[in-house]
Amino acid sequence: MTDPTGLPRIRLRPGADSRFKRGHNWVYSNEIEMDDAAKALPAGSMVQLLRSDKKELGVGTFNPHTLIAYRGFSRSGSRPVDGKLIKDRLTRARALREALFGEPHYRLIHGDADGLPGLVIDRFADTVVVQTATAGMDQLLDQVIVALEKLISPSTIVISNDGKFRNLEHLDRYSKVVKGGANGAIEVRENDLTFYADPLNGQKSGWFFDQRRNRAFVSGLAKGRNAVDLYSYAGGFGITAAAAGATNVLMIDRSERALDLARKAAETNGLASACQFSATEVFGALERFQEGKRRFGLVIADPPAFIKTKKDVATGIKGYKKLARLSATAVEPQGFLFIASCSHNMHEDRFIEETSRGIGQAGRSPRLIYRSGAGPDHPVHPFMPESEYLKALVYQLD
Repeated sequence: MTDPTGLPRIRLRPGADSRFKRGHNWVYSNEIEMDDAAKALPAGSMVQLLRSDKKELGVGTFNPHTLIAYRGFSRSGSRPVDGKLIKDRLTRARALREALFGEPHYRLIHGDADGLPGLVIDRFADTVVVQTATAGMDQLLDQVIVALEKLISPSTIVISNDGKFRNLEHLDRYSKVVKGGANGAIEVRENDLTFYADPLNGQKSGWFFDQRRNRAFVSGLAKGRNAVDLYSYAGGFGITAAAAGATNVLMIDRSERALDLARKAAETNGLASACQFSATEVFGALERFQEGKRRFGLVIADPPAFIKTKKDVATGIKGYKKLARLSATAVEPQGFLFIASCSHNMHEDRFIEETSRGIGQAGRSPRLIYRSGAGPDHPVHPFMPESEYLKALVYQLD
C-alpha cells in the first residue's frame, strides 16, 4: 500500500486552482510550478497535489512532459491509490453496467467518469479488452489486471494499446494477449443481435459500444426502406437496420477485414439476403450516387474522428459539412439522415450548424428529429466537457 504522505508533491501556481476546484479532474502543465524537482519526476509518477499555499488537494498521476500534467484519482490526500482503490472502482462500475444491461457486453470502465483516468475497459462476456492512455495508468496496469481477475476472472484479457492516443504521452504502441487466446473474431451481443469484433486487429477495442442506443433509434426508421451504412466498420448500424426490416442495406467501408466481420454477423443473424457490402472510399461512393441519382430511404454516416486535436478544427468542420452535403443528395424525399461526430473538439451546436448548412447546400430542407450522445456505459464527468465527445443527429429531409 502506498502512503500518500510519502509521495512527491507538486504545487499549483497562485490562482491556478479555480478549474480544479470546480470539479475538473486534470491540471495542465502551465498551471503547475514546474521547478527542477517536478521536472525530474518520472512520467507516470504518483504525486500529491498541493495548492499554492500548500493545502492538500488530492492524489493522482503526473507527467512533466505532457500538456495534461496531472490526472486526479482522489481528492483526499489520505486515500492511497492502490489495488484496493482500483478494485473498488471496478466493482462500482460493474454494478452500474449490470443495472443497465441484461448481458455482459458493455464498456466497463470509461476513464475519468469512472474514477480511473487514462483507463478504458470493454467487456465481451468472458473477454475483456484493456486500453491505457497515460503513463500513470501504464504504471498501474498490473494492478488493474489483478483486480479484473478477482472481480470477473475473464477467460481472455487483451491489452489493445496500438492507438495514436498513446503518442500524446510518448508511450509505445502495442497489442498483446495477457491471458487466454484471441486469435480472431469474438462475439458481441448488442440490441439482441450477435456481431463480431477483432480486439487484436480492429479499431480501439474492436467494437464501439457508444453507439448502441443510437443504433436502436435509427433501426426504428429502417422498416420498409432501403439503407446505406457509410463507414459501416463491423456492421453495427447496418445489421441492426436490416434486423428491423430494412428492405436492403448497403454497407460501405474501406476495410475488407471489417466488412468480413459484418458479413459474418449478417449470416449469423439470418440477414445475409438483405445485406450488400462494398470496400470503397465513402466520399467517392457518395459522388457516384449523386452522378447516378441513386437515393436511399435511410442514410447512416458514422465517420471516424475528423478532428483529433484543436489544430484540426477548421479542416474537420469542412469535412463534416461536405459529408452532410453529399449524404443529403443520397436521401430520398422524406427520408432520414443519421450523422455523427466522435470528436470532442466539435461542439454540438457547431455540429448542428455545419451539418444543417451542408444539407442546405445540397438543396434539401432538414428537420432535426433526434440528438443524442454516447450510451450510459460511457458516462459523462459533469465537470469535464472533454468526456462528452459523441454527437449523434437524425434529420428528416424534404
